[in-house]
Amino acid sequence: MNDIDRRKFLSTTPLAVGLAMQALAGAGANNPAGSKNSAGYGGLLPTKSRNTGETFLALPEGFEYTVIGKTGSKMADGHATPRGHDGMAAFNVNGQLRLVRNHEINNGVGTDGAAFGDHSRAYDSKAGGGTTTLIVDPHTRELIKDFVSLNGTLQNCAGGPTPWGSWVSCEETTLGPNKFTDQQKRERGGFTHNHGYCFEVSAKADGTASAEPLKAMGRFVHEAIAVDARTGFVYETEDAGASGFYRFIPTQRGKLAKGGKLQMLAVTGRRQFDLRTGQKQGQTLPANWVDIATPDPTDEQIVKQSVYQQGFAKGGATFARLEGCWYGRDSIFFTATSGGDKKLGQVWQYIPQTRDKGSLKLIYESQDAAALEMPDNICVSPRGALVVCEDGRAPDQFIRGLTRDGVIFDFARNIVPGFEGREFAGATFSPDGKTLFVNIQTPGITLAIWGPWQKGAL
Repeated sequence: MNDIDRRKFLSTTPLAVGLAMQALAGAGANNPAGSKNSAGYGGLLPTKSRNTGETFLALPEGFEYTVIGKTGSKMADGHATPRGHDGMAAFNVNGQLRLVRNHEINNGVGTDGAAFGDHSRAYDSKAGGGTTTLIVDPHTRELIKDFVSLNGTLQNCAGGPTPWGSWVSCEETTLGPNKFTDQQKRERGGFTHNHGYCFEVSAKADGTASAEPLKAMGRFVHEAIAVDARTGFVYETEDAGASGFYRFIPTQRGKLAKGGKLQMLAVTGRRQFDLRTGQKQGQTLPANWVDIATPDPTDEQIVKQSVYQQGFAKGGATFARLEGCWYGRDSIFFTATSGGDKKLGQVWQYIPQTRDKGSLKLIYESQDAAALEMPDNICVSPRGALVVCEDGRAPDQFIRGLTRDGVIFDFARNIVPGFEGREFAGATFSPDGKTLFVNIQTPGITLAIWGPWQKGAL
């Protein structure tokens, strides 16, 4: 990517402008959620949606929202909006505000006709996941048009935007044709094709994409990706109890389908280092990368968590359930949902230094569920803070803010009647930084939030 492309990426994707996350200090205290500080926006008040009148969110005073893209609503292409709203990113496409949104649907057993949308375009007609694209009026925050943009994939959890205007959607399962019974005595498998891949969806597309699995990026329990705008390298998280943090070096920048090299992070001088517990907030560790020889294991190999085991055998580091991942200010930020001594979550920062070396910093580890519980999807705000979606235990689910000096604060709480304990997902700012889009996975709604951002850190 040339310098012009990089500047365009930073100004037209959800990364927005003015990012200063490299100054994020991990030594800040784990202040209790809701405590008064200049970073937050005050107490959370039940707030009615501007367009439907429904009360789905508690927000700070002065903030408003609209509700769009509900599960079951008829889309412009005639198909019903799928359930399981998850990872998402916003794009400026020729002046249009577009969202590409994941649907985390795993039907477990391959079923004829399970794919939503046009089955002739599906990667695997027996698989129920994929993505939809929404075109939104940037002024009213109302839906203009929506349609299926990827189908026949499975359990599309998170992903990430690219500098070249696409969304990479990730499958959080490695099911395939092989049938088996899992530990809960459930039948699994029987699909037409292997799953566990990344798929690229152009934000410019006006219909369903031709689904091509990016096999060189690995077959494992994917969660999210983030692209380094300087190098074009793609960083990937893995959502497993013992997880690796990966990067993909494309053979040709911006052409992921042309292949490349997959690697796993290792802590330099500390072979097979376990980062799940026993770490100190604010510490910085030297890091390097080890190669993955077989990024696309067979069904038989995948049972042994093959990709992770390959990296671990070469000295790779172990994390706890890696989920959210986002690029900002020449760093990659990612969350370990159950990491830390109290298993409440960690937030990490990887800072590339040379092609093959960098530093790994623990910028936040939760000591109190009231402050932060099980961080999942994240994004970087226009003012440099992190927006963190919780996937914690019921009854409360929050969107938290994490500032550059390590201060946590509440920004939103899910109060959807009957679904208060369901997770937030897919937080992403519009390219102009004025609107925060986010999903509540169940019952499946997309929300557009706006207000006096300048009064706080987001």
